[in-house]
Amino acid sequence: MLPGNSVESFRNAFCALGEGREPFPWQEELFRRFLGGDIPSLLNLPTGCGKTSAMVVWLIALAHQAEFGQVSLPRRLVWVVNRRVVVDQATEEAERIRQRLQQEGVVWLDTLRAALSRLSASNTGDLLAVSTLRGQFADNAEWRRDPSRPAIIAGTVDMIGSRLLFSGYGCGFKSRPLHAAFLGQDALLVHDEAHLEPAFQHLIGAIESEQARCRDFRPIRVLALSATSRAVHSRQFTLSPADRENPEIRKRVEAGKGVAFHPLGDETRLAAEVCRLALDFRNTGQAVLIFLRKLDDVQSVVDGLRRENLQVQSFTGTLRGYERDELARSDAVLARFLPGSTAAPCTGTVYLVSTSAGEVGINMSADHAVCDLVPFDSMVQRFGRVNRFGAGDARIEVLYSNPPGDDKAPRKKAGDSRFQQACERTLALLQRLPQSDNGRYNASPAALEDLPLEARQDAFTPPPEIPAVSDILFDAWSLTSVRDKFPGRPPVAAWLHGVADWEPPQTYLAWRQEVAVITPRLLLRYQPEDLLEDYPLKPAELLRDASSRIAGQLGAIAQRCPDLSVWLVEPAGSVQVLPLTALLSNDPSYLDGCTVLLPPLAGGLNRGMLDGNAPFDEQHSDRYDVSESCSDEHNNPLRRRLWDSHESPPGMRLVRVIDTRPDAGDEGEEEQLPPAPRYWYWYVRPRSADDDGSLTAIREQDLDPHCAAVRDAAQALASALGLGATETRALIAAASWHDLGKRRALWQRSIGNGDFPQRILAKSGSNLILPGLSGYRHEFGSLLDVLQLPDFLQLEPSLRDLALHLIAVHHGRGRPHFPEDESFDPEYPAAVALEAAREVPRRFARLQRQYGRWGLAYLESLVRAADALASQGVQCPARPLPPQEPRP
Repeated sequence: MLPGNSVESFRNAFCALGEGREPFPWQEELFRRFLGGDIPSLLNLPTGCGKTSAMVVWLIALAHQAEFGQVSLPRRLVWVVNRRVVVDQATEEAERIRQRLQQEGVVWLDTLRAALSRLSASNTGDLLAVSTLRGQFADNAEWRRDPSRPAIIAGTVDMIGSRLLFSGYGCGFKSRPLHAAFLGQDALLVHDEAHLEPAFQHLIGAIESEQARCRDFRPIRVLALSATSRAVHSRQFTLSPADRENPEIRKRVEAGKGVAFHPLGDETRLAAEVCRLALDFRNTGQAVLIFLRKLDDVQSVVDGLRRENLQVQSFTGTLRGYERDELARSDAVLARFLPGSTAAPCTGTVYLVSTSAGEVGINMSADHAVCDLVPFDSMVQRFGRVNRFGAGDARIEVLYSNPPGDDKAPRKKAGDSRFQQACERTLALLQRLPQSDNGRYNASPAALEDLPLEARQDAFTPPPEIPAVSDILFDAWSLTSVRDKFPGRPPVAAWLHGVADWEPPQTYLAWRQEVAVITPRLLLRYQPEDLLEDYPLKPAELLRDASSRIAGQLGAIAQRCPDLSVWLVEPAGSVQVLPLTALLSNDPSYLDGCTVLLPPLAGGLNRGMLDGNAPFDEQHSDRYDVSESCSDEHNNPLRRRLWDSHESPPGMRLVRVIDTRPDAGDEGEEEQLPPAPRYWYWYVRPRSADDDGSLTAIREQDLDPHCAAVRDAAQALASALGLGATETRALIAAASWHDLGKRRALWQRSIGNGDFPQRILAKSGSNLILPGLSGYRHEFGSLLDVLQLPDFLQLEPSLRDLALHLIAVHHGRGRPHFPEDESFDPEYPAAVALEAAREVPRRFARLQRQYGRWGLAYLESLVRAADALASQGVQCPARPLPPQEPRP
């Protein structure tokens, strides 16, 4: 047992779950504050002080609260980083914690497991769910499988922020409210390097305030991490005098980093001068990191160093995710910079040339560095990647142009001018650092921290324009079943990053086979939006670059392939299918924030980089469509697509069948044609699918037992989470009756149930094809059926209202409406169905006002989670429902 709030018990648990060392004083103090429900607004720690161990502190504090039945800490920890190129330090820490927690025979780990097991409603095995943007836990759905189980989710501002705003990039409309709910409720949102994304920090503060106003169930808590905050926080947490006397912390914050500044008379010679300075390290046998702001400069330096026969690798944010992941797994040069890399590192002097993609979130450490000048906040990030652990004496060469007072500096547009002024202030500020006898300036974390706070903030990257957020915008974004554009619901990118005129707008690019397979005559039968619901785009597939550059490279592709059609995926998820030439006839800004899907035959990929002149490579055709590249921790593929093979791969379930020749005659009529594949079968691995999990059953399930299992799971979740009486009863009622509409002969035929009506199925198993249902939605049928049940009608009106909503939306529709072609039931008069459909948006509006946007989505998602657990055969032990007062 974890005795009281004993610091000694925390030390033992930390050593068992952490790195086998005693915690730092700041970690002990943070534990005390977490136990008391006091989450600071800012964790202000210098580089190298172990800030990611806040995960360990949170988990131990949560276990302590669970042991004594006083859980106030959020059950999910959401770690948000500014940008994420490879598996980062936060991801590594989360995975290590999970692996360590599973080890047997360690007394304090046994204690932690016993305490954490009290939280989860289900027997899911692992006591801690881990999901990350990249690597083996990439979007594995574990974090949303059982919402009562502790979970760590790591992602970018784009990934987490868009989901918080019901607009998840790569998510279909059905899963967006579920993602918003489980990230926006019962979650501690840790914003790493918060000073780099002031717009996002402002947004999550606005969400906190809005949730407090609407009295959401489990409002988010926000903890900013930053060594160089843009503002003074009244509740900030930082190192104590005891921390600064700790030998390990002292070694890191006083790490030797000697900076020299080199004026650059001609800015066009930047790459050549960087190469010259870099070559000074060629005989050191050490790892040299080169940071450059512009992509063209990166390529020029890489080319220059390779001409010298040196070991060099580039590292940019414009590399496609698949190749970036491969680089982190296997590149010998990069391995020299990544502690604990699985790749075998090379020997001798190595160079890594990076854009700002390598500045944030990566547990990278170099021996020396060369870089151009950027504003102070970015310079601190760069310095933090050099001699990170204080084991050497680093040299850092900084090149700068247009020094203060240079009247011959070229005129720049307003945005560039503000950025340049920040660079000039940074140069002047860094030259105030203490100098050593060799003339170099001391850029250790301790020395940087001693610089005047106001002067540091004045040298930051100019803040972007941050658009105002309002309750009207929150309402518009929450209407997730409206898939088309409509006035008043803008894309969310500007609220995540702000608008900065020195940062060009971005566009994504990916390659998918279906862009070529789904010909115009198949588009009515297979809508692109639905296909992307089944197989959402994953980070490994995406290449990101400035919209203007994407447009230019697409122009080169259009010249090679003038008849090419592409899919343009807009931020809200709607898809346009149009000729590439028609797409390019628009201004490049038309692409801002969108994703362009190309068929593999378009080519345009060269070593993971976009190159419009690169033709399709038949020998490496599998390098274009990499949608099946994701795998679980056991290397099992999460998705597979096979031609003319309806045998399910082991452990997978069929989710889509595409008939590419639906009008073909008998096979005999085609004997004269060369054989060609016709049926395309799409499979997913259960519990790792991209839906809410209820579609992942691989065995048939009868309807009544399934509904009983969902009811039991809903009761277990409600008890584990401590829901109020009204919400608990509504949740159980909805779970009990959510699938009544599946009793229709139409629906049973659609899943291939030849035993109907003697046997009524809820789940079809893994190998059955789902023909068209002419728009019939079983949840709409359930809505009509439950209104006829005497047991339901005896419930009080407020409970009925909530239960009806939870039934209607348990597959993502009804937020706020069902479209006209889905608002019918073969067993009810059209007038009855129409009236029920009209009431859906009214009910949604009433309940959203009552529970808040994230609070209502949270209740919806609990039903969906219960459905998923039952569908997957997960047992939920019976838990008592303590009497509680209903929500006021």
